Amino acid sequence: MWSWVGHRITGVVIFLFLLVHVLDTALVRVSPEAYDAVIGTYKNWYMALGESGLVAAVIYHAFNGIRIVLVDFWKKGTKYHRHMFWTVMILWVVVFGGFFIRHMMLVLGG
Repeated sequence: MWSWVGHRITGVVIFLFLLVHVLDTALVRVSPEAYDAVIGTYKNWYMALGESGLVAAVIYHAFNGIRIVLVDFWKKGTKYHRHMFWTVMILWVVVFGGFFIRHMMLVLGG
């Protein structure tokens, strides 16, 4: 059940990010100065944490989506759904962990 909840939450988070991204990118056509001002507000460490949260959501959503496809279309998918869930979680920790360390090093100037 928690993988279902996580999948829905990450889907909504990704959708909201895409909505904001389209809106702030469209601002460049209205006023390049306003666009630069908005983008300038994104350049700080707490927005870097938000970016990391977005990447965490995308990685989980992608890996869990593959797991859902396997459960739905593979004959043995329901038998191995728990193993696949833990595989998703391990892959998520490894991939996101590598990203997070490198991203924070770049953000914090290391």
